[in-house]
Order: sequence, then C-alpha cells, then structure tokens
Amino acid sequence: MTSDTERVESVDGSAALSRIGRVLFGLGLALQASEDFRDMDGTIEYAESAGVPMPELAAPFASGMMVVAGLGIALWRLPRVATGAAVAFLAVVTPTMHDFWNDEDASKGDRLAFFGNLAMFGAALAFLREAYK
Repeated sequence: MTSDTERVESVDGSAALSRIGRVLFGLGLALQASEDFRDMDGTIEYAESAGVPMPELAAPFASGMMVVAGLGIALWRLPRVATGAAVAFLAVVTPTMHDFWNDEDASKGDRLAFFGNLAMFGAALAFLREAYK
C-alpha cells in the first residue's frame, strides 16, 4: 500500500530527482575522499598543520569514513548513519581545516574549499532530513 506522499512524489518526479541527487552527492563525497588515499602522507601533513590531534590516525579514519558515508548515501543503505556521518564530518572539518579567516596568507583555495564544503554540508543536512522521513 502506498501513502499519499509516495503517490505525489512519483507523480511529480521529485522522488527520481532526489534519488539522482543522492547518487551524485554520495559518489562525489566518496570519490573526493578516495583522493586522500592517493597521497595519505600529504593528507596527514595537512591535518597536522591544522592542529588535528593524532593526524596519522585521524586523517585515514576521516577519509575512510567519508568513502563509506558517500557510498551509503549513493546506494541509500543505512541512510541515517551515512548522512549523519557526512554531516558530522563536514561540521567539524569545514571550519577546522579551511579556516581562511584565521590565516592572513590563506590561499584562494582555502576559501574555495570552505565554501564548497559549506554547500556539501547543506546537501548533507537535506539528505539527513530525508533519511528520517
């Protein structure tokens, strides 16, 4: 038996759009995080420069968590856990690793990374809400 909400979503196509959005967002997160593993020494060094405690453990853990969270969102498996992990990661990493306002010599890349993460944080929050419907 389908609910009125499910019927409305299937009629107006919002369910399909949401599904496409989740796949694109999740794959984007997973692929971006997988790039960290190509140069884990650089990732650890960057985390260390930002004052992350135990960067040799935190960096690979965070990158792995985002790969798994991204795939979970893309496949919509354990969506509450996957979206919650993405929200938690982005809430912590965005202001910690890309705090361009605290660095006079901050590159344009730090500013761009901050606003990119901010956009991903917004999307993760929207999908977290969807996971709890």
